[in-house]
Amino acid sequence: MSDQGGSSTDVSASVPADTAQAGGPRRLVAHGPREYLLLGTAHVSRASAEEVRTEIASGDYDEVAIELCAARYGALTRQSEMAEMDLFAVIRKGQAGMVAASLALGAYQQRLADQFGIEPGAEMRAAITAAEARQTPLTLVDRNVGITLKRVYRNIPWWQRATVLTGLATSLVSSDKISEDDIEKLKEGDMLESTFNEFAAESSAMHAALIDERDQYMAAKLLAGRRDAGRTLVVIGAGHLKGLAGYLEAGMTDPGARVAELDTVPPGARWVRWLPWLVVALVFAGFAFGFSKSAGLGQQLVVEWVVINGALSALGTAIALGHPLSIVTAFIAAPITSLNPTIGAGMVVAAVEVWLRKPRVGDFSTLKSDVTSVKGWWRNRVSRTLLVFLGATLGSAAGTYIAGFRIVGQLFG
Repeated sequence: MSDQGGSSTDVSASVPADTAQAGGPRRLVAHGPREYLLLGTAHVSRASAEEVRTEIASGDYDEVAIELCAARYGALTRQSEMAEMDLFAVIRKGQAGMVAASLALGAYQQRLADQFGIEPGAEMRAAITAAEARQTPLTLVDRNVGITLKRVYRNIPWWQRATVLTGLATSLVSSDKISEDDIEKLKEGDMLESTFNEFAAESSAMHAALIDERDQYMAAKLLAGRRDAGRTLVVIGAGHLKGLAGYLEAGMTDPGARVAELDTVPPGARWVRWLPWLVVALVFAGFAFGFSKSAGLGQQLVVEWVVINGALSALGTAIALGHPLSIVTAFIAAPITSLNPTIGAGMVVAAVEVWLRKPRVGDFSTLKSDVTSVKGWWRNRVSRTLLVFLGATLGSAAGTYIAGFRIVGQLFG
């Protein structure tokens, strides 16, 4: 990348790079007349939160930038954020899976925070509060978590996508304990960097979307922002320190364009978009071919399609502890919606579940804490509705392909 807005000079000699002499790892980078003090933190650490408050209180900064997007900033600063969620709208827009994934991602951090008796994102909250107290401008520099997850999903090969789902599930059921001393060691940077290097070796595409792209995004947001003389305190997770410093030092020709580019979600492969319609065409062709051979065979194929598809979707809904009428709806809706790719069984069943079991105010207020345990997902009506959506969807998808293979077997076996 070429430099813009003056030469980028590493002045980190005054603050040794990636060291913890004054607390967490830090690095001072200059780009043109502006300096950026990158402060690496552990997201569940009392010491990190206190260090952030101390830095801002020093008065050495005319801007504070934090590793949050607007959605996560709202979740930290607005207690009613979850209570204001329109569950019907989430289901209608097909965002139920993404909301479930976001909750699962936050569950692990919440469990660690509960273990140490502090709030998740305490250092970010400290930065927000301290900046407001000194009336220092606050800038949100991270990319929306939903876009990041979508880019991970689109950029990795289909056979690696199960890794993401497995990781999310593991974060919910893992009972491993971690000491506060171990968390403080994470601020040194080396442990995180070595972990990321191993991660990249296993899946460079996943690492790119989760880590490297966000390093670029945060650097671009900073470079596209203030360019006057002054100093910005950048509060980030320790694992982003090295990458972000590198991109700031290199500079960018057009940081605004880079932000826009990284905010887009790559389109899915064309064959993936056409696959559901191809399956529908083959199923109808199978029915027609079966009836052409004999009425009895055609009827048998239709019955098997309904029973297999409906039963598996109903089973998924039952595993999610859906309402009995939601289970019946899944059995009826799945064979029909599977023949119409524009609407999924999960969307219909989840809408019925919400209608039958309207979430209470308490369900929204305790949602974040409930999803930190496996039982909590089923106990809370909001998260259980998301599980109903996933169960009905996955059951219907499995039923579609199993019933499809059965049709082929009956016709040509």
